Amino acid sequence: MFMSDLSFSVFTKPWKTQTIDRLAEHLKKIGFDGIEFPLREGYQVEPVHAVRDLPDMVRRLSDLGMAVTSVASVLQEPIFEACALAGVPIIRIMANFDLDQGYLYGESAVRASLEKALPWCRQYGVRIGIQHHYGTGVANSMELRHLLEGFDPIWAGAIWDAAHSALAGEHPLQGLQIVEPWLCMVNLKNVVYRPAESPPGGEARWERFFTAGDQGLSSWPQVVAALRTIHYRGTICLTAEYSDESTVDDQIAHDIAYARSLVGEGWL
Repeated sequence: MFMSDLSFSVFTKPWKTQTIDRLAEHLKKIGFDGIEFPLREGYQVEPVHAVRDLPDMVRRLSDLGMAVTSVASVLQEPIFEACALAGVPIIRIMANFDLDQGYLYGESAVRASLEKALPWCRQYGVRIGIQHHYGTGVANSMELRHLLEGFDPIWAGAIWDAAHSALAGEHPLQGLQIVEPWLCMVNLKNVVYRPAESPPGGEARWERFFTAGDQGLSSWPQVVAALRTIHYRGTICLTAEYSDESTVDDQIAHDIAYARSLVGEGWL
């Protein structure tokens, strides 16, 4: 692990138009130690200006008592340079691809992109974190491990996601043990399946509905117990992903309070 202590961050994607200072003050007040920042077009710092603007944003947040624990972005050299200048340790990506040429071809293409980026990891001292996600691509813990096998975990790590692991039918301890050698961050969110609108007399359809931490397929108490079992030290990121986006402020306040109550005062 890059970090010796347990900390809570939040992905700030839902607050695209909020000023960073005001957002940081709010998130710190409700219980977060830091943020994962979406270093993407249209957000408070854009990729084209990352080298210039990301260090300034990180310094402002630090003055407010908030760290930037990771960015969600792309594997391009200026992003690595910006993270190095700002002291951001992880660039989060996902490994999604189409299946026209087969799953293993898509996996090989992602591995090739990681190989290309490794010199930037070493040059700038920044790690790539790969998250699994339902759908086409790397969807479960074993697929994530298979993708990462052979890569030095110092530079290419696993970001394990509680909701997507639950969608894959994994027990949290199973999923975490599978990726443990590469584990660099943990995402907390939750999800259920619910009936979707279907044509009369047609095949039943189901949709994924992202919901509060204590209302979904993933048992956060089991996740926390599993993290204790593997002696996890690092960042737990609450992704603030809710299918009902109008509830994000209330839900994230509820979820960080719930997560902290599960962790308690002493970690191990």
